[in-house]
Amino acid sequence: MTATLADEIRARLAVLAPEAIDIHDDSAAHAGHAGAAAGGGHFDVLIVSEQFTGLNSLARHRKVYALLGDLMPHRIHALSLKALTPDEL
Repeated sequence: MTATLADEIRARLAVLAPEAIDIHDDSAAHAGHAGAAAGGGHFDVLIVSEQFTGLNSLARHRKVYALLGDLMPHRIHALSLKALTPDEL
Protein backbone atom coordinates (compact mmCIF):
# COMPACT_ATOMS: atom_id res chain seq x y z
CA MET A 1 0.00 0.00 0.00
CA THR A 2 1.34 3.40 -0.98
CA ALA A 3 1.31 6.11 1.68
CA THR A 4 -0.52 9.29 0.76
CA LEU A 5 0.50 12.81 1.65
CA ALA A 6 -2.29 12.80 4.25
CA ASP A 7 -0.67 9.70 5.77
CA GLU A 8 2.67 11.50 5.90
CA ILE A 9 1.07 14.54 7.55
CA ARG A 10 -0.56 12.25 10.15
CA ALA A 11 2.74 10.46 10.82
CA ARG A 12 4.65 13.71 11.27
CA LEU A 13 2.02 15.14 13.63
CA ALA A 14 2.07 11.98 15.76
CA VAL A 15 4.94 13.50 17.76
CA LEU A 16 2.34 15.92 19.22
CA ALA A 17 0.49 12.91 20.69
CA PRO A 18 -2.85 14.05 19.29
CA GLU A 19 -6.01 12.89 21.04
CA ALA A 20 -7.81 13.53 17.76
CA ILE A 21 -6.68 14.38 14.27
CA ASP A 22 -8.74 14.88 11.14
CA ILE A 23 -7.05 15.50 7.81
CA HIS A 24 -9.17 16.37 4.81
CA ASP A 25 -7.58 16.55 1.36
CA ASP A 26 -9.37 19.33 -0.55
CA SER A 27 -6.99 19.18 -3.52
CA ALA A 28 -9.62 17.98 -5.99
CA ALA A 29 -11.73 21.07 -5.29
CA HIS A 30 -8.80 23.24 -6.38
CA ALA A 31 -8.03 21.55 -9.70
CA GLY A 32 -6.77 24.11 -12.17
CA HIS A 33 -5.52 26.42 -9.41
CA ALA A 34 -1.92 27.54 -9.95
CA GLY A 35 -0.64 25.76 -6.83
CA ALA A 36 -2.56 22.61 -7.65
CA ALA A 37 -1.17 22.61 -11.19
CA ALA A 38 2.33 22.41 -9.70
CA GLY A 39 1.25 19.39 -7.66
CA GLY A 40 0.72 21.07 -4.30
CA GLY A 41 -2.19 19.80 -2.23
CA HIS A 42 -4.81 21.70 -0.25
CA PHE A 43 -5.47 20.30 3.24
CA ASP A 44 -7.76 21.07 6.17
CA VAL A 45 -6.32 19.77 9.43
CA LEU A 46 -7.94 19.62 12.86
CA ILE A 47 -5.57 18.47 15.59
CA VAL A 48 -6.34 18.17 19.29
CA SER A 49 -3.37 17.84 21.61
CA GLU A 50 -2.60 18.42 25.27
CA GLN A 51 0.72 19.89 24.03
CA PHE A 52 -1.16 23.02 22.90
CA THR A 53 -2.18 23.85 26.48
CA GLY A 54 -0.98 27.30 27.48
CA LEU A 55 -0.03 28.25 23.92
CA ASN A 56 -1.75 30.92 21.87
CA SER A 57 -2.94 30.18 18.35
CA LEU A 58 0.26 31.46 16.72
CA ALA A 59 2.48 29.26 18.92
CA ARG A 60 0.29 26.23 18.18
CA HIS A 61 0.54 26.83 14.45
CA ARG A 62 4.30 27.24 14.71
CA LYS A 63 4.58 23.81 16.36
CA VAL A 64 2.68 22.25 13.47
CA TYR A 65 4.56 24.20 10.79
CA ALA A 66 7.87 23.14 12.35
CA LEU A 67 6.85 19.55 11.58
CA LEU A 68 5.39 20.17 8.11
CA GLY A 69 7.31 23.21 6.86
CA ASP A 70 9.57 21.33 4.47
CA LEU A 71 6.46 20.06 2.62
CA MET A 72 5.39 23.62 1.79
CA PRO A 73 4.90 25.08 -0.74
CA HIS A 74 5.56 22.22 -3.15
CA ARG A 75 3.79 19.16 -1.73
CA ILE A 76 1.39 21.20 0.41
CA HIS A 77 0.22 24.34 -1.34
CA ALA A 78 -2.40 25.38 1.22
CA LEU A 79 -2.98 24.31 4.81
CA SER A 80 -6.03 25.29 6.84
CA LEU A 81 -5.19 24.48 10.45
CA LYS A 82 -7.28 24.28 13.60
CA ALA A 83 -5.17 23.36 16.66
CA LEU A 84 -7.07 22.82 19.90
CA THR A 85 -6.56 21.46 23.39
CA PRO A 86 -8.84 18.67 24.61
CA ASP A 87 -10.67 21.21 26.82
CA GLU A 88 -11.52 23.32 23.76
CA LEU A 89 -13.46 20.60 21.98
